[in-house]
This record gives sequence, C-alpha cells and structure tokens, in this order.
Amino acid sequence: MNILVLGIGNILLSDEGIGVRVVEALQERYYIPDSLDVMDGGTAGLELSENIANRDHVILIDAVKTGAPAGTVIELFDDDVPRLFRTRISPHQLGISDVLGILKIMGEIPKGFTLFGAVPYSLHTGTELTEAFLPIREAILRRLVKRLAELGIELEQRDVGVPVNLLTQMAN
Repeated sequence: MNILVLGIGNILLSDEGIGVRVVEALQERYYIPDSLDVMDGGTAGLELSENIANRDHVILIDAVKTGAPAGTVIELFDDDVPRLFRTRISPHQLGISDVLGILKIMGEIPKGFTLFGAVPYSLHTGTELTEAFLPIREAILRRLVKRLAELGIELEQRDVGVPVNLLTQMAN
C-alpha cells in the first residue's frame, strides 16, 4: 500500500503542534520501512496536495475543535475526515480542507483516510506540549502504530536508549 502518515500543526502554539510531535515520536521510536512515508506537514496547506494525491491511505494527526472537552482524542475514518476539516481550529486547516477539495475534483483523492485528533488544552505561545497533553501524544502514538498494523505495516521498535546514528552504524 501507498500510505502517508502526516502530522500537521503549529509547534509554536503548544498543543496545536500535537500532529508534528506524534510524527517526531514515531520516527524516534520506530524504524520506518521504505513502504511508509512519514511527513511533518507543519502548517503547510496547498503545497501538501502533491504528497497526499493518489495515496491508498492517508493518516492525519492534528489538533481538532469538536466541542468536546480538552484532552478528548477522536478517531475518524474515510469520508468523516474531510468533513471535520470544514470546522477550522487554525489557519493550516483551511489548507487541508482546500487540498482535499481540490484532490476530489481532480480525481486524485486518497482511497482511505484515518484521522487521529485531539482537543487541545492550550493554544498559547510555546514550543512544548502542555504537561496534560503529553499522555495524549502517547495514546495517539499507540493508536497510530495499531492502525498501521491493521493496514499491513508492522513497525519495529527502536532501542530508544541508543542514539539513532549509532543504531544505523550497528545495522551496517
């Protein structure tokens, strides 16, 4: 399968950066096989269309505004994902909504979607997730690894006590 894991969010607004922080944790803790693309989409918008187009599956990770209490984690699938992005929590979601609309019109919409979203505690200026949001990052990471397994991609965990460059040397 042609799968993309895309973490989006603004890492300068504390919990709004959850998507990027989950992707960072995934890359730090797991070996990423060549069959999987993992991307920090930051606050990009329309420029993501090339990366998303014609995928078998796209897994998006982002902060979401659903009306649920802060800390709530949601999982959405397929057609429910584009619908959520019509309610915007931040400027980059305008871009995602537009990208999905354009890809649909062009006949290049991915075949499947999964969204892992979390309602932020804080959108205040800060480069770290709030203390209360750290367990949310871990919960989403576990769900992400499970979802990838369901899609046929088993990830091998790294020994996080060993620096990544040393692990690469040991493999050679």
